[in-house]
Amino acid sequence: MDTSTLNELLDAVRRFVNERLIPLEAKVSEDDAIPDDALAEMRALGLFGLSIPEEFGGLGLSMEEECRTMFEFCRCSPAFRSAFGTNVGIGSQGLVMFGTPEQKAKYLPGIAAGDIVTSFALTEPEAGSDSGSVRTKAEFRGDHYLLNGSKRYITNAARASLFTVMARTNQDVKGGGGVSAFLVPRDLPGLSVSKPEKKMGQQGAHIHDVNFDNVKVPVENRLGEEGQGFRIAMQVLDRGRLHISSVCVGVAERLIEESVRYAAERKQFGQAIASFQMIQAMLADCRAEANAGRAMVLEAARKRDRGEDVVMDAAAAKLFCSEMVGRVADRAVQIFGGSGYVADYGVERFYRDVRIFRLYEGTSEIQRVIIAREMMKQGK
Repeated sequence: MDTSTLNELLDAVRRFVNERLIPLEAKVSEDDAIPDDALAEMRALGLFGLSIPEEFGGLGLSMEEECRTMFEFCRCSPAFRSAFGTNVGIGSQGLVMFGTPEQKAKYLPGIAAGDIVTSFALTEPEAGSDSGSVRTKAEFRGDHYLLNGSKRYITNAARASLFTVMARTNQDVKGGGGVSAFLVPRDLPGLSVSKPEKKMGQQGAHIHDVNFDNVKVPVENRLGEEGQGFRIAMQVLDRGRLHISSVCVGVAERLIEESVRYAAERKQFGQAIASFQMIQAMLADCRAEANAGRAMVLEAARKRDRGEDVVMDAAAAKLFCSEMVGRVADRAVQIFGGSGYVADYGVERFYRDVRIFRLYEGTSEIQRVIIAREMMKQGK
C-alpha cells in the first residue's frame, strides 16, 4: 500500500476509534456484547480483511502496515479488536500461507468481507503450552477424515463459520509430527460450541469450548500435507505474536494518554499531581517502555516483510510488549489512585483486559523458552 493510502486508512481508523468506539466502551463492557452497527462499520472499513490479499478482496497490508494500523485501532478496548482479530490473524493466516488455490477462492473473499468469521482451534484441556500434544483425532476414512475431540478457550467460536483445527492424524508419531491442520465449516454435523466462559476482562469478546463428535471433514479440507499441522500452527503464531505485540502497544498508548490527562487535572496539596516527581517517574517509565515496544514491533515486522526469520524477534516482542502493557496498566491505576479502582474511570477495566496478553498465543514463559532456544541455535 502506498504511503498516502496507508495514511488515509490510519486517519480513518483513528477517527473511528475516537468518535465511535471509545464512547461505546462502557456499554460493551456492561452488555458483554459489541453492537451490530459497530461491527458493520468495522466491515465497511475493511478491518476484517486487513491481512487478506487484495486479489481476494482484502487490503493486503504488509506486517508493518498491519502493526501500524493496530497501534491506532487498539487505543480503544481490546474487545473491539477481538471481533475481527481472528480473521486478520490466526484464524485466516494458515489458509493464506498454506491453502490451495481452491481453498483460498472458496473462503478468503468471505473472510475479507467479514461475512465469514474464523477461529483457530489448537488449545485443548490437556494441550495448552504443550501444543504438540493435541489429542483431538482425525482418522482417515477414504474421502474424508472423522474428527473427534474437544478444543478449549477458542476465541470467536460462537460467531465463527470456519475453524482451523489441529488434530492428530498419526497416533504412532508423538509430538507435533503427528498433527495435521483442517478447515472445518461450522455447519458440519457433530460440531458443537459450548456456552461462553466468564472471564476476568475483555467483556464483549467471547471464548468457548468446541466439540467434535464424529465430524466428517472432506479430504479437500485438509490444510497442507498430513503431519504439517504443527508447523503451520507455529508459523501462524509467529505472525500472530507480532499482531498481539502491536495491540499491546496501542493499549499502552491509550493508558498513557489517560494518565497524563488525569495527572494534569487532579490536584493534591494545592497543585496538579503531575508536578510531583514520583508521578513524573511513573509517566516517564510508561513512555520509555511503550516507545521501546513500538520499536521492537516495527523492527521485527520489517524483518518479516523482507522474508527473514523472525521466530526469536516475534517471541521477544510478544514477551516484552505483553509484560510492558501490564506494567503501564498497573501504573495507570496507581496514578489515578482511588479513582483507578472505580469502574467509572475505565482504568480498572483496562487493568483487567490486558492480563490475558501474557497468556494467549503463547505465555510469557513459552516466549522465554523460544527465545533461549533460538539463541542457542544461532549461537548469539
